[in-house]
Amino acid sequence: MTKEYVVAKTSDIAPGTAKQVEVDGEPIAIFNVNGEFFAISDTCSHAQASLSEGAVEDFVVTCPWHGARFDIKTGKNLCMPAVTPVQKFDLKIEGDAITIVM
Repeated sequence: MTKEYVVAKTSDIAPGTAKQVEVDGEPIAIFNVNGEFFAISDTCSHAQASLSEGAVEDFVVTCPWHGARFDIKTGKNLCMPAVTPVQKFDLKIEGDAITIVM
């Protein structure tokens, strides 16, 4: 059974930025790329850094600690030192509300 969690407002996350939210104790990064919203685990699979603090370019976030890069649409790791992807989460946008579906 899926659960839905309203976690933020679209107005809270400016284009080109991210926001960390927490759902059931799990940190999740929500990214705004030109008005499109995506969610992945906020914890880098290499060294536990917060991906929401990384630089965002197009649909890629760069980890602020060691430069691992992740596709924010899929969570796929794109370069070393990360060798595993991070989890992707489905979102629903209704009005100004961002809802994570788990």
